[in-house]
Amino acid sequence: MKNTIYMLSLAVGLSGALVSCNDKKETTTEAEEVAQAEMTAASYTVDTEMSTINWSGSKPTGTHTGTINIGNGEVAVNNEALTAGTFMIDMTSINVTDLEAGDGKENLENHLMGTVEGKEGDFFNVNKYPTAKFEITSVEGEGMKQTVKGNLTMKEKTHNISFPASITYNGDSMVLTSDEFVIDRTKWDVNYGSKSVFDNLGDKFISDDIKLTIELHAKK
Repeated sequence: MKNTIYMLSLAVGLSGALVSCNDKKETTTEAEEVAQAEMTAASYTVDTEMSTINWSGSKPTGTHTGTINIGNGEVAVNNEALTAGTFMIDMTSINVTDLEAGDGKENLENHLMGTVEGKEGDFFNVNKYPTAKFEITSVEGEGMKQTVKGNLTMKEKTHNISFPASITYNGDSMVLTSDEFVIDRTKWDVNYGSKSVFDNLGDKFISDDIKLTIELHAKK
């Protein structure tokens, strides 16, 4: 009888040990999965030399085009999926590309940057607001063409924008190239020559719409 009780106790003990080992194994596996998922997320640093924003603004008499440099920033990538990121925009780098030096190029650049005395607040007033910022809040869709949403901050005003973009990966590099998209400059208090802000401008107005294209390069 004692032998029977001993054998039953031993069997129960072994069963409990086996269950305990299985639970431990399952817990370890879950922890490993979490760790592996965390390891797949990577931070990419913006390549400031290759990244740029192209812009276009218009008025009844024509259109001006140019570029603005993208400054420091980082983006988060998880399994070749862009999930978040922030980059700065160097507003002191405003460049006009449709005019030649000595043919109005410098005058327009200085007016846009607000470095002309008495006209600082007409456009971007870079002495007071030298940088702008874009913060990615979500990326929707799959494949090469996706929709990027985020907050654009200029002149201490922040508004949400979105645009379609192609996002490609090559080894440790990522390239985001947006389609051309439009923002309303008056949302950021860039009001010079706006018919929606000032009356009696006649045909001396400047369109509220600024067309933008972003090319963002980043590396691990």
